[in-house]
Amino acid sequence: MPIFYLRRLTGKHRSAQANRHLGRVLAFVAGATNAGGFLAVNQYTSHMTGILSGMADNLAINNLGLAIIGGAALVSFVAGSAYSAILINWGRHHRTQSEFAYPLLWEALLLLCFGLMGGYLDGRQTGLGVPITVMLLCFIMGLQNAIITKISHAEIRTTHMTGIITDIGIEIGKIVYINSSTETERYKPVRANWRKIRLMGSLLASFTVGGLLGALGFKHIGYASTLPLALFLVLLVSVPLADDIRVRSRLTLSRFRTRRREAGSPGEPDSLPQKASDDPPSY
Repeated sequence: MPIFYLRRLTGKHRSAQANRHLGRVLAFVAGATNAGGFLAVNQYTSHMTGILSGMADNLAINNLGLAIIGGAALVSFVAGSAYSAILINWGRHHRTQSEFAYPLLWEALLLLCFGLMGGYLDGRQTGLGVPITVMLLCFIMGLQNAIITKISHAEIRTTHMTGIITDIGIEIGKIVYINSSTETERYKPVRANWRKIRLMGSLLASFTVGGLLGALGFKHIGYASTLPLALFLVLLVSVPLADDIRVRSRLTLSRFRTRRREAGSPGEPDSLPQKASDDPPSY
C-alpha cells in the first residue's frame, strides 16, 4: 500500500473517505476474529446481546458458573472500549500522529496472544483456558469498536451487524415508500440515503467475507490463521508510528544540540529547542 494512503487510513488527520475505508477493513477483521473465535471456544464475542441473554438464562436456571463467565466477558468488552479511549485521548493530548494507530497496534498484539494460546487450548475445553480466551476476544472486540466509533463519531460500527442491518432495512423502507401528491404538499418527501446504503452494505459484506475466510482459515490451519490478521493490522499502523518516531527523534536531537551549545557557551543566552511540528514528515 502507498505510504500516503496508510497515513490517511490510520493517521491523525481524518476524512470521511478514510473513515469508510478503515471501517470496511476493521469489519473484515472483526468478522474473521468472531468466526475463528467461535470455532475455538464455541461462543461469539463481537456483540454483547447474546452474552447478556446467556447471562440471564444461566441465572434463571441457577447456572452461576456460566453466568459469571458471561459477566466477565461483558466486563472485558467494556474494559477494551475504555482502554481504547485512554490510548486515543493520551495520543491526542500528546499531539501524536498515531493516536488512532496505538489501539490498532494493541489489537494486533492481542490477536497474536490469541494465536499463541492455541497450543494450550488445542483439544481442551475445560479449565480456565476457555474463559480467559473469551475474555481476551471480548476485550479485542471492545477495543476495536471504540476506535471506529470515536473516529467516525458513532456513524460506523464494525464488530456487530444488528444496527447496520437495521439501518439498511430503514433505508429500504424509504425506497419502497410512495410519496403521494397530497403528502408532498405538506411534508418533505421521503428519500432514501443511498450513500448510507452503500456504506452499510459494504460493512455488512466485509464482515461476512471476513467471517467466511476466518472460519475457513481456522478450520484448515487453526490458531495460526490469526497471524495474517495481526500482521495486516501492523502494516496499517506502520506509517503513523514511523511518523511519531521521526518527530520524537528530531525533537530529542534538537534538545541534545541545544544542551551542547549551552555547555560550550555559558555566556550566551539560553536557546530554546525547536518545537516539533504536528505535521507528519514527507517521504
